[in-house]
Amino acid sequence: MAGRAAVPEVIWARPERTGRGPKPAFTRADVAAAAVRIADAQGLDGVSMRHVAAELGCGTMSLYNYVPRKEDLYELMVDAISGEHELWEPTGDWRADILRVAHQTRGLMHRHPWMPRLMSPVYGFSPNALRYLEHCMACMDPFDAPYGTKMELLGMLNGCVTAYVSTELSTAERVRSLPWTQEQENAVRVAYLGSQVASGAYPRLAAAFTEDAGPIDMEAVFNRMLDRVLDGFEPKR
Repeated sequence: MAGRAAVPEVIWARPERTGRGPKPAFTRADVAAAAVRIADAQGLDGVSMRHVAAELGCGTMSLYNYVPRKEDLYELMVDAISGEHELWEPTGDWRADILRVAHQTRGLMHRHPWMPRLMSPVYGFSPNALRYLEHCMACMDPFDAPYGTKMELLGMLNGCVTAYVSTELSTAERVRSLPWTQEQENAVRVAYLGSQVASGAYPRLAAAFTEDAGPIDMEAVFNRMLDRVLDGFEPKR
């Protein structure tokens, strides 16, 4: 592959241009924006060097002058979306601020459904991602804990949000592919489940369904998940 380094490198440590020769026709931000547009429209599998080059109106080989590897293209995409995070002045209530971060991250992933597939520490230290992490750490200034603990909290919270949103997105994708409505399928499945629970073979499940027959409030579940993660980091009294 043209331009592929034989040793590991970080694209952010590589100058965007050397200063020699004509001014490049595109910037990294242009390349990232083109890739994001493709991913938003077609999913991550639709992103390729050829498709991005076509979106920009340049040749595929010339794109390697801007992005040496597809992995670098992914990193540019993650950085571009990281720049969508709102960075506000911390309120002094670290839990409220971190919960706001988590909700914002969930919304961002729903706007860009391909993002959960690229949530990796490898892509977590781009310029916009670093600004986001610094903001999160500033929000936690009132939280009396070592920085390592704060980073662990962020990692755990982001992991939970990513897993939760991944389930939401896969469920929505499945519903879109059904030849019937979700209500029709739910009715059939609830009827079957009711017959099994009524058989007496599952007394604990019967008790659970009797206690709370649903429907499940997914927003409340999401909030409880966040609270329980944060509760685990609160100092024991």
